[in-house]
Amino acid sequence: MRFAILGPVEVHTDDGTPVRVRERKVRTLLAVLLVHEGRVVPADRLIDDLWGEGPPADAHAALQTKVWHLRRALDGAEPGARDLVVSQAPGYVLHAAGLDASRFRALVAEGRLDEALALWRGPALADFADAPFAAAAVAHLEELRLTAIEDQAEQRLALGGHVDLAALVAGHPLRERLRALHMRALYGAGRQSEALDVYAHGRALLADELGLDPGRELTALHEAILRQDPSLDPPRPHLPEALTGLVGREAALRHVRASLEKVRLVTLTGPGGVGKTRLAVEAARGHPGAHLVELADSDDPAQAVIEALGLRDESDLAAALRARRTSLLVLDNCEHLIEPTAALTAALLRGVPGLRVLATSREPLAIPGEHAYAVPPLDDGAATLLLTTLAPGLAADEAAALVPRLDGIPLAIELAATRARTLGIHALAERLDQHLLSAEQRGTPSRQRTLRAVIDWSWDLLTGPERTVLRRIAVHADGCTFDAAAHTCAAPDIDLADTLARLVDRSLLTPGPRHRLLGTVKTYCLERLDEAGELAATRGRHAAYYTALAETADPHLRGPDQRAWLATLDAEAANLRAALEHAPAALAHRLVDALAWYWFLRGRLTEARRHLSHVLGQGQGARAAAWQAAFTLLSGEPADPGAVLALFHDDPAGLARAQWFLAFAQRGIGDTTHLTDTALATFRELGDRWGAAAALSTRAAKALLAGDLTSLHDDALTSLDTFRTLGDRWGRTRAADHLATHAEITGDYARATALRTEGLRLVEELGLTSEMSWRLSGLGRLALLTGDHERSRALHTRAKRLAAEQANRPAEEFAQTGLALTARRQGHLDEAEAHLRTWLDWMRLLDARPGTALVMAELGFVAEQRGEAAAALDLHLQGLAAARASGDPRAVALALEGLAGAHSLAGRHELAARLLASAAATRQAVGAPLPAAERGDVDRIGSRIRQALGERRVEALPLDEAFALAEEV
Repeated sequence: MRFAILGPVEVHTDDGTPVRVRERKVRTLLAVLLVHEGRVVPADRLIDDLWGEGPPADAHAALQTKVWHLRRALDGAEPGARDLVVSQAPGYVLHAAGLDASRFRALVAEGRLDEALALWRGPALADFADAPFAAAAVAHLEELRLTAIEDQAEQRLALGGHVDLAALVAGHPLRERLRALHMRALYGAGRQSEALDVYAHGRALLADELGLDPGRELTALHEAILRQDPSLDPPRPHLPEALTGLVGREAALRHVRASLEKVRLVTLTGPGGVGKTRLAVEAARGHPGAHLVELADSDDPAQAVIEALGLRDESDLAAALRARRTSLLVLDNCEHLIEPTAALTAALLRGVPGLRVLATSREPLAIPGEHAYAVPPLDDGAATLLLTTLAPGLAADEAAALVPRLDGIPLAIELAATRARTLGIHALAERLDQHLLSAEQRGTPSRQRTLRAVIDWSWDLLTGPERTVLRRIAVHADGCTFDAAAHTCAAPDIDLADTLARLVDRSLLTPGPRHRLLGTVKTYCLERLDEAGELAATRGRHAAYYTALAETADPHLRGPDQRAWLATLDAEAANLRAALEHAPAALAHRLVDALAWYWFLRGRLTEARRHLSHVLGQGQGARAAAWQAAFTLLSGEPADPGAVLALFHDDPAGLARAQWFLAFAQRGIGDTTHLTDTALATFRELGDRWGAAAALSTRAAKALLAGDLTSLHDDALTSLDTFRTLGDRWGRTRAADHLATHAEITGDYARATALRTEGLRLVEELGLTSEMSWRLSGLGRLALLTGDHERSRALHTRAKRLAAEQANRPAEEFAQTGLALTARRQGHLDEAEAHLRTWLDWMRLLDARPGTALVMAELGFVAEQRGEAAAALDLHLQGLAAARASGDPRAVALALEGLAGAHSLAGRHELAARLLASAAATRQAVGAPLPAAERGDVDRIGSRIRQALGERRVEALPLDEAFALAEEV
């Protein structure tokens, strides 16, 4: 059965038949139960909502009658539906699994905004708009709806679309985000003066109505419009710029674009060199949200998508694409990965509504819904035009004479054009006759035979040294630098610089700082390398070179040159993966050890674990096993550090690094004090200043969990000073964040904000996306404490999105907990509870006691604010157990404060007062009394107690007595 409150209250059976609930009081009962969305509504509250100040003499009996009528109406429409209305102390609950409001929230969370907003049929609870019981729910739902509309508008503007927000702005004139979006839409449509008028009108309204000036974001947008800032221009697709016009493809281009409007998957098929990629890129230019994903040098289509979109790492790619709001993926050169690409495409199309895929491949992906389009060769007229364009000195009639020998294949035309001036028209025609015979390669398609003949011909024109360099350079993935080519291609009789220049001139290598082969030419050259018996040896030199590069880079990733070396390894990511694939076991172990810190800094946890697993499958290694265990913990999954550390023998430096990083990776899981202290002692003994600073930073984090604020401050400060001396920006931002936490606890929000802002700047400079999430959440916490709820929500939302894109579950949990804290302080209790319960099972699986203690406390406060004393008591008792197990006095104090609230709600005011006093004494004992900004719950609970007891003071209970008494009751 389906229930709806996004509009007038409605009920339908699963097959869509309307359910009539005619009596007004019964409809009101239904509405009240639906508003509470699966939570028990006390009978007294139901009576008050149904009859107000004039209840019948036997109100409870009258309520039971209305419940009976509601059950009968539901059961009459769908047998068994009466069981959806359940009597449960202290009242009733309606199990409305098909409620449209719940569906709306879920769709919004998944980024499916169009579907979510389509659920609305008018104002929420439209037929109960004036009822007191509906006011809060209506306000909350309408706020969610407006936010979703804003998100939808932002999404459409980000993709270059048009939105009309004038009516909404008129209805909500003080909503600054909505006004900003309206201004952006007008500016994007070329209506700058109107956009400025919208700002002026809003500024006047704010001044007249509230006596305020526009916020910083709206003001900044106004200034950007005045100076016509390029950042406001509609987005451009992430596609390569075309160097020449697209010749002879007008009809094909229209067909592909029209197909993309009708279906979500279009695959361009045809032989290599026919122009699939060029056509696909041009067709995609009509999609501002398009991204080109080149698969030619990839062995993993998902990883290629991750890198093309700059996601760094992803275990749930569909969620990341929804978060990025990607509208079109161009998957280029799928043929060598046809099965995994087909599986990935099917999964993304299912999981990302609105996404379209344009693929190029020599064969269709063969999945449902695909439209395959065979890209035809150029006709003679277009081929002649292309040839004369590429070879300007060639006369049109001479080009027309050559065209039939080229079969309309653009790549063949391009290769022929490079030789036209050198050989002359007659010699070129003769060579084309000799080498473009379709009979030379039997059993393959004719155009494939023709293209191979063109490459054969180009190969025949090369000197011996040119052939040697060309076939050897093919082992590189995604191109290579001159230095890399020197290690893999050099020979005593070869002038490498001159040879590379000649290969560039012949269009077999791309010019630039990185030399690349066309995909078809690369495949051909690898075959030639194998025929020459050089494949294994050249791959060995390739693996040795990139292992040495990674080992050279590794120490520089812990100092002032971090940024430059991160960029170097980013550029060589494909080659490093190729080296890992072909390296012998001993070299592979060295390579993963050298790359592990890079993977961590870049947030590539999934990639790291995959490569480490592959290497460990070739033979056990202590360092690789330690990295694997740590990355597993960082991914939010359990691992056994003890078993890994037992593998180390005669490697004190490696053991110390492993002990520290495993302690760091466990965050709030278990007691890692011994690991950290042991590592610190070894680092100091070895003179490893970076290791000592890292261990002190981790020890500061552990001190926080123990409530030792003095050690937290001192260790973090020493760590920060050392990292500054060493020039390590990652270490600086880590240590600074611990100092910011200390400042936050002691109420110095200005210092905390300055430290976290500086930390965010540092990680942004390094491109450490996974660290950005933590820093944004930290700033979000400070915004919450200073009462800026909207900024807190925005920062935590951005942090959650970044963490999800990086598959960083601990950071995502931290951000979502921040959203829960914000929602509860704004009075959105349902939203807060939904955020909190998302992570509860995960925390319990990992035995993350500090996090569990916080979540249970927050859930307990939610229950208390709803007036549910028994539920609040149960939740806070669970929170107390987790807090005591964590050893954090501040967590214990929070649990005691929550228990005080639950007991005071139940009328046990004396006990509540003593628990509140015990909590205050516990905080005072560790030098962390509650700052004013964090006293909201305590003040609310204290006010309730004073109303019952007056101003009489009570003594704090000893902790053991407080624990026992709270649990006994």
